[in-house]
Amino acid sequence: MEDKVNYGVVGAFVLALGAALIGGVLWLASGLGGKQNTVPYQSIVQESVAGLNLDAPVKYLGVNVGKVTSIAIDPADPRQVRLLFQIETGTPIKRDTEAVLKTQGLTGIAYVELNGGSEGSPPLLPTEQDPVPTIVSKPSLSARLENVATSVLANVDRMSTNLNAVFDADNRAALKATLADVAALTHALAAQQGVISAGIADAARTARHAARASEQLAPTLAQIASSAEAVRKMADAAALASVGAGRAVDAAASGVQRISNETMPEVERLLLELSQLASAMRRFSEQTERTPSSLILGGPARPPGPGEKVTP
Repeated sequence: MEDKVNYGVVGAFVLALGAALIGGVLWLASGLGGKQNTVPYQSIVQESVAGLNLDAPVKYLGVNVGKVTSIAIDPADPRQVRLLFQIETGTPIKRDTEAVLKTQGLTGIAYVELNGGSEGSPPLLPTEQDPVPTIVSKPSLSARLENVATSVLANVDRMSTNLNAVFDADNRAALKATLADVAALTHALAAQQGVISAGIADAARTARHAARASEQLAPTLAQIASSAEAVRKMADAAALASVGAGRAVDAAASGVQRISNETMPEVERLLLELSQLASAMRRFSEQTERTPSSLILGGPARPPGPGEKVTP
């Protein structure tokens, strides 16, 4: 018994199923299923965007929040690339949010990663004056590594140039002569190894003798130290005695001054009286020698002066 298959019905079913699959794919691709509202943003990148394609995902801390809708060179500055995004409404884009180019794994496919945005920063929203807000861009890891590598290579090149300048022909010749002198000195020292060893042994022996001598000198140094202490004490005592003597001299000087001030005038008057007495005695002696009778009769009368009368 043979089964009867209607190939026309089978073909129609296959065509209908294929059309349904194609329609579903187109419906999903066009975003008709659960399409969300988006907000336009842009970012200006100052590096190569190789690997970044249209419809590349835009992620916020790893979460897909939009896609890249345009990639073009900035007409105001050809060294920059202007990127346009469509980001889902409600994404917390703030004024300090940053856009960074990143790559997915080993495929090299690039996407845009949004990060940053402090809690106190105001949101970045379209306005009439700025319908497409600009998200600040930050250099990607590859750009930073390239800058570091460029700086390192420049430093290496500069160092190589400096080394070439240092080790020129003249310096190489001087270095060669210095190495030859060092080699000759080394050979000379090797030839005098015995003398050097003997000198080292003599130095060690001298050091031992000095150590023993220092041990023997220790008691003497202690005695000298004690003597110095005794001398210091004597000096202190002498200083105190000199202070006392100075005070005694000052007291004696003040006493002498006081005696001089009080006694000398009396002595001077006494000497004056003694001088007068001596003069009187001398006159009396001379008169007695001339006229011994004057001791009994007294001295001769003086003749009257002019205008005086003689009294009987």
